[in-house]
Amino acid sequence: MRVYMFAAFMVKYQLDIIPAPEEAKGKEMILYRPVGTKELNLIEKGNYEKYPPRLPEQPIFYPVLNEKYAAEIAGKWNVKYNEDHRGYVTMFEIDDEYAMRFEIHTVGSSYHQELWVPAEELDEFNRHIVGRIQVIREFSKEGTESDILLQK
Repeated sequence: MRVYMFAAFMVKYQLDIIPAPEEAKGKEMILYRPVGTKELNLIEKGNYEKYPPRLPEQPIFYPVLNEKYAAEIAGKWNVKYNEDHRGYVTMFEIDDEYAMRFEIHTVGSSYHQELWVPAEELDEFNRHIVGRIQVIREFSKEGTESDILLQK
């Protein structure tokens, strides 16, 4: 009897917190993308409205689900491996209903979560971005970090 009551509770609980598809319409998911200076310059050329195409050796576009993970990548990876030793965290909103098409992958710690968007779908992904891409953090080799908003 307890198992059935628990199952009924879980069904009710999930229905209360997970919106039905029709309720999700018009809502946005906030995602983050760590980038280097070269990619940031291409984003600027695109008027902060889209991410640039992937390089041939980059078959997947990886936006991440939280700022902490994006900051780790920008501060450790981009700063270490980019020519100018700078990294940035971008933030954007995307149509939630569209974003739900992509599976969430956890690739390390529990907060290392990202969407895997095939490179050939990036143009369509960009069309579902709501508003503009914002640059919210900057990291440098000198160990400095700033919370910023680059564009107007």
